[in-house]
Amino acid sequence: MGVSAKSLKVDDTPMMQQYRGIKKEYSDSILFFRMGDFYEMFNEDAKTASGILQIALTSRNKNSNPVPMCGIPHHSANLYITKLLKAGKKVAICEQTEDPKQAKGLVKREVVRVITPGTILDDNILDPKKDQFIASVYFGKNQIGLAALDVSTGIFKVTQIDGGNALLLLADELQKLDPKEIIIPNAIKEEPRPWLPTGEVFVHSEEDWTFSFSEAYRNLVEHFRTQSLEGFGCENMEAAISSAGALIHYLRETQKSPLEHINTLTPFPIHDYMALDQCTLASLELVQSSEGSRKNSLLDLLDLCQTPMGARRIREWILKPLIDLKKIQERLGIVADFKHNPTERKNLRDLLKHIFDLERLLGRITLSACNARDLIALKTSLKVFPDLSQALKSYDSPSLHAYLENWDNLESVYNLIDQNITDDPPLGLKEGNLIKAGCNEELDRLKKITREGKNWIASLELEEKERTGIPVLKVGFNKIYGYYIEITKKHIDRVPAEYIRKQSLVNAERYISPKLKEYEEEITGAEEKIFAIEQTLFEEIRSGVSLAGPRIQGMARTISEIDALSSFAEIAHRYNYCQPEFTNDRSLVIENGRHPLIEQIDPSVRFISNDTFLDSVKQQIIIITGPNMAGKSTYLRQVALIALMAQIGSFVPADKVSLGITDRIFSRVGAQDHLLKGQSTFMVEMNETANILNNATPDSLIILDEIGRGTSTFDGISIAWAIVEFLHKADQGGGPKTLFATHYHELTDLSRVLSGVKNFNVQVKEWNDEIIFLRKIVPGGTDKSYGIQVARLAGLPKKVLDRAHEVLFNLEQSEFDEVGVPKISHSENRQNQPSSGQLGLFPEPENPLIHKIKEIDPNELTPREALEVLFELTQLLKDGLK
Repeated sequence: MGVSAKSLKVDDTPMMQQYRGIKKEYSDSILFFRMGDFYEMFNEDAKTASGILQIALTSRNKNSNPVPMCGIPHHSANLYITKLLKAGKKVAICEQTEDPKQAKGLVKREVVRVITPGTILDDNILDPKKDQFIASVYFGKNQIGLAALDVSTGIFKVTQIDGGNALLLLADELQKLDPKEIIIPNAIKEEPRPWLPTGEVFVHSEEDWTFSFSEAYRNLVEHFRTQSLEGFGCENMEAAISSAGALIHYLRETQKSPLEHINTLTPFPIHDYMALDQCTLASLELVQSSEGSRKNSLLDLLDLCQTPMGARRIREWILKPLIDLKKIQERLGIVADFKHNPTERKNLRDLLKHIFDLERLLGRITLSACNARDLIALKTSLKVFPDLSQALKSYDSPSLHAYLENWDNLESVYNLIDQNITDDPPLGLKEGNLIKAGCNEELDRLKKITREGKNWIASLELEEKERTGIPVLKVGFNKIYGYYIEITKKHIDRVPAEYIRKQSLVNAERYISPKLKEYEEEITGAEEKIFAIEQTLFEEIRSGVSLAGPRIQGMARTISEIDALSSFAEIAHRYNYCQPEFTNDRSLVIENGRHPLIEQIDPSVRFISNDTFLDSVKQQIIIITGPNMAGKSTYLRQVALIALMAQIGSFVPADKVSLGITDRIFSRVGAQDHLLKGQSTFMVEMNETANILNNATPDSLIILDEIGRGTSTFDGISIAWAIVEFLHKADQGGGPKTLFATHYHELTDLSRVLSGVKNFNVQVKEWNDEIIFLRKIVPGGTDKSYGIQVARLAGLPKKVLDRAHEVLFNLEQSEFDEVGVPKISHSENRQNQPSSGQLGLFPEPENPLIHKIKEIDPNELTPREALEVLFELTQLLKDGLK
C-alpha cells in the first residue's frame, strides 16, 4: 500500500498497523476489515457505523490505549451495507487474500471493492424495474457534459447540453435518470446545485484532473481498447467525454475490476426525443404518482412485462418519447401485430416468463460478483431462445423480422454452462458441488475419495467395536477437532494403548487412532484440493461467459423491447385502445378520448369520454371554463397523455386519434409548492410559465390550469390574459397547441379578438341549488363557477354556505372598479384597472377620472365652467372605455 511510517503508531499490533495503512487509502469510506467470520470496524468508523447500524460499540485493549470497535457477521453483511448506503456512506470491503493456514505471519488483506450508493449489485437491494444510474457532471466553458452508467447492466450513455437554459435542461435530464450517486469535480463542490434532482442522491467530488479532457479521453480509449471514440459517435463531444472519462476512472477505483461488461458508449442528444421538463413529469404522473410511488402512474399501467428488462425499457421510453416518425411507426406496427394475434401473443409472453434479468446477471458475472446459481439462471434463460425465435416467425411485421435477422441463440454459452455447472448448485462458492462429473479427472478422483469416505468411516466404526469390545464406540467429526473416536467413560478401561486423547467431555472421552489420523489427512487434503480445483474451473467458466458479454447484451436489449411491445399490445387488448395515426400537419384530433389512469380507478363506472380538436391556426388555444371537480384537469392531462403514449409507440385510450409529431409537452397543472427552496406557489407557477413561454414552438403541446390564481384577482386575470395573447400565433403562421383551464370567465372574451382562441366548458346540470357533474366538454364559455355548490359537496357548515350566498349576491350587484365597467382593455397602452381594494403585485396609478373629480370644487365653478368640466369628465370616461 505504500504507507509511510508516520501514519502508524509505534504501540500498534501488526494487525492494527495493517488496518491503519489500508484505512489511510480509503479515508472517505467505512472500512469493513475481514477477521475470520466477521467484518470489524475501528476508531471513527466504529463510532459512525455503530450509531447507524444500532450495534454495540466495544473496544480493543480496554486496559491501555483502548481502540473503539464494532463488528458484523460476514454472511449478513449485505443487510448492514444497505443501511450504511442509505445513510450516504461508502463501504470499502477489505478481505483476507490468502489462506490463514498457509500464511506466514500476518494474513494478507486488501480492499476488493468499494460499494457506493450508485454501484450496488445485490438483487435484494436493487429495484428490478428501474435502472440504477451513477452520473457524472462536468461544467465546461460553453457546454455541460453529462454521463450516466448503470454498473449492474453495463448501460453507459452521454450527452452535452448548451444554451441559456442549460442548467434547467440538466435538471430535467437528471430527474429522468434519477441517479443514486453523482460525481462532480472538486472545483465546484462548494457551489450551489440548483440542478440537483429531487429525492435521495449522493453527491461525491473527485479530483479535478480526472475530468480533464486529455485524461478522460485516455481513460475511455484504454477501457474500450480503441484508437479513438469515433466509432461511438462522440469523438467531438468534449464536455461529455470529460464527464464519461472521470466516471470510468471512479468506477475502476471503486470496483477493482476491468468492467468488461461496459463495452459501448451511447450518445443521447436530448433534442432527438420529445422534451419533458420536471413539472411535466410530475403533473402527468408518468413514472411516479402524486403519492410518490410507482403505483397509479402511467408506467405502472403500461408495464405488464414478463421480465425486469422489459419493465426498465418501458420506463426509458416513457421518459424519452420519440420524435422520429419512422421509429414510432415501427413500434406501432409490432404492437398492432401482437394485438391482433392474441393466441400467439399469449404463447410468446409465456415463453418470456422463463427469462431472467440477463443484463444484471451479466453484470454480476463480469464483475466476479456471481455465484453458480447465476450461471444456471443464465442457462435457463438461454434455453428459451430457440422457441422464442420460432414464436416470432409466426408474425407478419417487418420490424419484428428485423429482430430475427440479428437473433443469436448463444448456443456456445449455453453449452459451456450446461456441460460444466451442476444443475442445482449451492448458493455459496465454498460449499462444493459446483462442477459436474466428467469435467476434470482429478476432481472426479478426489470426489470419489470423499464419497467413499462415509462408507470407510462406517466400516472403521464397526471394526473398532469388534476389536475393542466397546459397543457404544462412535466415530464422528467436527470442524474444530476433526475426526475422533468417542468412548463413554464407563468403557474407558477398554481403550487401546495406541489411542491418543483429543478431548474430554462430561460423560465421554474423544480419541484418535493412527489409522483414523492417516485417513483424516487424506480426506482433508482431498476436500481442500476439490475446493481449489472447483474454484479454478468456475473462474474459467465465468471468464468464458464474460467474453460473450456483448452478444448477451445485444440479445437482452432485443428481448426487453419485444417484452415491452408485447406489454403495450396486452394493455391495448384489455382496455380497448386504438392505434394512433400520424399526419404531416400540426393537428391533434381525438375522438372519445379517455384518461388512461382515471378510467382504471373504478372500471365498473363508465368513464365519460371527450373529443378534442387542436391545430396551430384555426383552433390553436382552447379556453376551458367550469366548476371545480367538474373534470377540467383530468381532461387536460388525458389529452397530453394520449399524445405522449402515441409517441412512445403505444396504442391510446380513444376511439380514434390522429396527430402530428409533438416536439415538447409543457404542463402547468396543480399547485406544487417549493417552499423548501424558498419559493412560493405563485413564484413557482410564474417560473414554470416563463419556461413555457420562452421555449414553446409551433409543434409543442401546452396544458395550463388555473394560471394566475396565486395572486390577486385582477393581477391574475391580467397575467392569464397576457399569456394567452403571447401564445396566440394563429395570425403568424401557427403557434403551440394549448389547453387553458380557468375560473377567470373574463378570458372567454379573448375568442372575440383572437381568431385561434375557442371557448369550451365542462357541462353541469343545476337542480335545487345543487349541481350534477356531466364531465362532458362542450363548445362555449360559462360565467358561473358553482363554488358554493362545490363547497356544499365538501361538507362546509350550512351557516357558512348561507352567508356565502349573501356575500355573492352583494358582489354580483356591484362592479369591481370605480368606473363601473370591468372590461379588460385589448390595447397594449391600456392603463391598469383599479383592484377594488385587493393588493396587486405592483402599485397601481389612480384612475384619471377619479383624480379629476377629486380636484373639482363645485362652489368655485361658474355655470359655464361647470358645463366644461362635465364635458371633460364625459371625455375621460369615454377614453377609459376604449
